[in-house]
Amino acid sequence: MKILLLYPKYPDSFWSFQYALPFINKKAAHPPLGLLTVAAMLPAAWEKRLIDLNASKMTDDDLRWADYVFISAMNIQKASVKEILSRCQSLGVKTVAGGPLFTMEPELFPEADHLVLGEAEITLPPFLADLEQGTAQRLYNTSERPPITCTPVPAWNLLNPKDYVCMSVQYSRGCPYDCEFCDITSLYGHTPRLKDARQFIKELDTIYDMGWRGSVFVVDDNFIGNKNRLKKDVLPTLIAWMEIHKHPFAFITEASINLADDQVLMGLMRQAGFSHVFIGIETPSEEGLKECNKFNNVDRNLIDSVKKIQNIGMEVSAGFIVGFDSDTPSIFERQISFIQQSGIVTAMVGLLSAPKGTRLFERLKAEKRLLSDFTGNNTDSSLNFIPKMNPQKLVEGYQKIVTTIYDPASFYERVYMFFKEFKPPRRKRPDGFHLVYIKALIQAMFYLGILNKGRRHYWKLLAKTLFRYPRFLPEAVIFSVYGYHFRKIFMQLPPFQQDV
Repeated sequence: MKILLLYPKYPDSFWSFQYALPFINKKAAHPPLGLLTVAAMLPAAWEKRLIDLNASKMTDDDLRWADYVFISAMNIQKASVKEILSRCQSLGVKTVAGGPLFTMEPELFPEADHLVLGEAEITLPPFLADLEQGTAQRLYNTSERPPITCTPVPAWNLLNPKDYVCMSVQYSRGCPYDCEFCDITSLYGHTPRLKDARQFIKELDTIYDMGWRGSVFVVDDNFIGNKNRLKKDVLPTLIAWMEIHKHPFAFITEASINLADDQVLMGLMRQAGFSHVFIGIETPSEEGLKECNKFNNVDRNLIDSVKKIQNIGMEVSAGFIVGFDSDTPSIFERQISFIQQSGIVTAMVGLLSAPKGTRLFERLKAEKRLLSDFTGNNTDSSLNFIPKMNPQKLVEGYQKIVTTIYDPASFYERVYMFFKEFKPPRRKRPDGFHLVYIKALIQAMFYLGILNKGRRHYWKLLAKTLFRYPRFLPEAVIFSVYGYHFRKIFMQLPPFQQDV
């Protein structure tokens, strides 16, 4: 068999970093970890190729080469998926589709020849067995949650790591919490399923042996879902591995805000090389937090919690949401004030969305408040439900938040505030970081320091950083590039459309 593993293109969006990547000569932020893992589950004798449309182009000859095209995607990639399926269909190439997008809405893709849904550890083997016998069915699905101790090391040999900013690994699946707007528990369940420490280290060995040095994203939706296992086994093992290998990686992950309550866990994560954590803060409104079942965030000083994590040496990026039923027009200024005070540089503010498979979707459906299809991009000003607030006020208020917090004056002020709280250990940066920084610095000086309208604020940040926090100059440059990307994204937001 000849198998083409095809990863659809992301639209320009908050997390695409489309406008930041040229500064460091990279093509995409993250590799397609799911497809690489599926590739490792396919028979070794099969010939395999990977095309990530975020890093390279695809030709009709690529498609004709393949006996089957395997596609995995998330909701935000839907437009690219439709284009791929259409091209494959016109060329008579068979397609096998899986991943979150197809699992949650398989009825939207009649063009796909085979749908292998749910978790591939369960559904892929029977498909492959039937394929060998010439009896492959169209649909394979399961609600079973397999242990991920049997998941193979991804097929990293199919990838050119130089195309990417960051490599990726997975330690766990599932989240113990139940936020109303989140579809993670529908996809992966409430009970975190974990890889053991030896398995996790084996994956890091593979990335290390292929020459990667730099950032590694632990893609778990809540890395600290099982704190005891982390503290007793995984993190001590990782700390020892990092010491032996002279700290080649800087780890990024996602966690809940209660990370700030566990000083021991934070210390171990920092010692193991975790430098960045994404947290779902959502809203400073207690009513909004209770409405969406975000009880981890209730009855706490959220800014103090953020600063505890920053103080130990981990950058906090965060997600925020407006559009809850309990939100009033005051929420827009409250969100702006909170974000500025927190020193959270990368603040992803989105409109509330109701993806299929969430409790929010079911509630709004029962209330007859669902509207258009979910785009998968909660930062594009689209609404897929009827909000309690006037829709025009909601969309315009949302756009006011994002244009305010990424205005050069506000953004650079927030970066400097972060430096006041950030206290990482003094340690050599991973190999390769300095070259990336130098390239970014040269381009940023030209684009942000000369051509950009916020150049006065850019030079002011660099001067203040050099004077007070010289060791953070690389971060100042990188954050400035991030800010440029975010401004470009939010400058393109369409005005409110009544027919949403």
